[in-house]
Amino acid sequence: MSFLFARQFLLLWLLVAPLAAGEFSVGTYNLELYLNAPVGTMRVKPDTAKAKVREAIKAMNVDVLAVQEMGNVDAFREFQASLKSDGVDYPHTEFVRGSDGALNVAVLSRFPIAGRRSHTNESYLLNGRRMRVLRGIAEVDIRPTQQYEFTLLTCHLKSKRQTGLSDEEDVREQEALILREKVDAILNARPNANVIVLGDLNDFRNTRSTRAVIGRGKNALIDTRPTERNGDTREIANQPNSARQISWTHYYAAEDNYSRLDYILISRGMSREWLTDGTYIVTMANWGLASDHRPLVASFSTFDK
Repeated sequence: MSFLFARQFLLLWLLVAPLAAGEFSVGTYNLELYLNAPVGTMRVKPDTAKAKVREAIKAMNVDVLAVQEMGNVDAFREFQASLKSDGVDYPHTEFVRGSDGALNVAVLSRFPIAGRRSHTNESYLLNGRRMRVLRGIAEVDIRPTQQYEFTLLTCHLKSKRQTGLSDEEDVREQEALILREKVDAILNARPNANVIVLGDLNDFRNTRSTRAVIGRGKNALIDTRPTERNGDTREIANQPNSARQISWTHYYAAEDNYSRLDYILISRGMSREWLTDGTYIVTMANWGLASDHRPLVASFSTFDK
């Protein structure tokens, strides 16, 4: 092999290697009270709504799915089995039962889960009262390939519904700070770690709790800000020319209000593999039959850059 040919071959390999390494996708979806039995005033989720949830998840077609407002473990097993019957198989799972018990978070993956460090007993002191994080925090290491691994954390922070114990915004901020501690623990130990934080943060981009999760400085997370695939161009994410794209994820009927409460945030290390063209909000007819939230998807290369 001549030197010139070898050099050309090397250059060609460097160009195509990242593409040959493959891609994977992650998604988050608040299922809105996925219950198989009533809990207090919360009713069983109708079969028609469950079928619409499965339709949405099939449309997402993600490799790793984080869900919120999952019922008990029996509801989760039914959910996983019904998805498999519909041709969507997630053999690797992490079900996290928080102190709330009724509504939980979970992760479903087509890839092996290499590590599990979920948090179910976190607490904080607020106004002289010891309180616990209601829904827990899932933290897992997932390995799409032998050469690539990332850490995923999913949560469901306190809702905007006011309680008699403390201000809902203060509670949500305390839960956000605990989540942020988990992220900082990873990034302080491994600054270039691949980290995804996703789920229902239950507040807007510029609020105390969301800012706490995103963080500041070298450990700040990047907001992927999925938007609708409705014909708008998206040359550079998060730039002024894309800020008016449709990004709402939740509908609140009492106020007839559409807002962005669900997020996919990534570390700087993970951002090098982020594929913006594969990052979007799933749109479908009669989406509200499934949930009051819409599903979000983000895609990544398995080539660690």
